[in-house]
Amino acid sequence: MKTLGNIIWVLFGGLAMAVEYIMSGVMLCLTIIGIPFGLQVIKLGLLAVWPFGSHVVDKPQSSGCISVLMNILWFLLGGIIIVLSHVFFGIVFYITIIGIPFGNMHFRLARLALTPFGKEVV
Repeated sequence: MKTLGNIIWVLFGGLAMAVEYIMSGVMLCLTIIGIPFGLQVIKLGLLAVWPFGSHVVDKPQSSGCISVLMNILWFLLGGIIIVLSHVFFGIVFYITIIGIPFGNMHFRLARLALTPFGKEVV
């Protein structure tokens, strides 16, 4: 069932979201300051391609001042745009009964895109 959900996800917008993430990540990696943000965006893009069956957990060893500071900078410099696009697609998918699992996935990815630092995809 996870594989079928992932295939449908890719066909109905998951690939577009992943391309958005990866292009943004590559652009962020062009500057030295943007490299940590770009790498995190690329990780989110890889998760956006095949999200069903994966889980996001907190990394206890990396939670601290740096993660909080990076999450604040992330939110102010561009994370809000990604969060809003996930919320928009989540609402669009919630309109149909069949799209509710995909809307849930968009809201889950929006929560992750809000504060990505200090998290790990398992």
